[in-house]
Amino acid sequence: MGKIVITATAESIEQVKELLEAGVDRIYVGEEDHALRIPHSFTYDELREIARLTHEAGKELTVAANALMHQDMMDQIQPFMELMKEIQVDYLVVGDTGIFYINKRDGYHFKLIYDTSVFVTSSRQINFWKDHGAVGAVLAREIPAEELFDIAKNLEIPAEILVYGASVIHHSKRTLLQNYYNFTKADETDLSRQRGLFLAEPSDPDSHYSIYEDKHGTHIFINNDIDMMTKLTELVEHDYLHWKLDGIYCPGQNFVEIAKLFVEARNLAEAGELTYDKAFLLDEQVRKLHPKERGLDTGFYEYDRDKVK
Repeated sequence: MGKIVITATAESIEQVKELLEAGVDRIYVGEEDHALRIPHSFTYDELREIARLTHEAGKELTVAANALMHQDMMDQIQPFMELMKEIQVDYLVVGDTGIFYINKRDGYHFKLIYDTSVFVTSSRQINFWKDHGAVGAVLAREIPAEELFDIAKNLEIPAEILVYGASVIHHSKRTLLQNYYNFTKADETDLSRQRGLFLAEPSDPDSHYSIYEDKHGTHIFINNDIDMMTKLTELVEHDYLHWKLDGIYCPGQNFVEIAKLFVEARNLAEAGELTYDKAFLLDEQVRKLHPKERGLDTGFYEYDRDKVK
C-alpha cells in the first residue's frame, strides 16, 4: 500500500498552522477570483504566508483555480499564475482547459489536479487529462461504491475522494438567488454562505439544500454532508489513498479536531490496524464535532449503481 495523502481546506492562517500540526499532508486554499467554494478567500500576501508555513513544515500546498473561466478571466490570469510560481505552489486544482493550455504554453508546468466537480465520473476521462498534464483528479461525489471500485482498476493517476465535508450538487454562473429576490420584490442583499440560506422540497420539509451566491454565481449543496470514516478501509483496499477534508460548513476548532481523527484513521490504516470497530469509535467522535444543524451520511456510496445515472 502506498502513502495515504490527506488534503484539508483552511479558513485562516491560524487554522493552517493547526492543521499542519495535526498531521495533514496538503493544505487547500484559494483566492476570490479563481477559486470555487472555499471556506475563506485569501489575499495574495496571505497566500505567500501560507506557502511559507506549509513548506517549512515539509508539507504541500494546493491552490484552487477551479472557477469557470470566461475569456476576460483568462485574459487577466497572468498575475495569479506568476504568484503561483513565486510561492512555488505544489498543485493547482483546475477544471478549465484554458489553464491546461496556458500552463504548458507559458512554461509554468505546474502540477495540475483535474476537477470539474460532478462531471468526473470515469477512469477514461481521468486518464485523458493525465495525457494532457494532470497528475491527479477529483472524483465526483455521486459515484456508488461499485462504480468507484471499477474505476480504480483502470486509473493511471491518483483520484481524490471526499471523506468529510459538504458536497456541491449544482453550480450556475447565473445569479439565481438575486433573480429570485428581484422577482419576489424582496429587499434582500445578504446572499453569502454565512447567512445560512437553504432550499427545501415542498414534499420533504426536512430537506436542507444549502445555497449561496458569490461573484462566481450560485452554489447549491446536497442535503447531508459526507462522512466516510467507516468506509476508509474499503477505499484503501481499492487504492483510494487521496482523502479530502472540506471545512466549508464546519468552521473553527471543530474542523481541526475532525482532521485529527482522520489523521489517526490514516495512521491506523497504514499500520494495518484500522478495524471497523476502531473506525466506528472515531466516527462517533466526528459526529459529536460536526455542526448540529447539518446531517451526515455516506452520500451515494451505498447506492445501487443501476439507480444512479
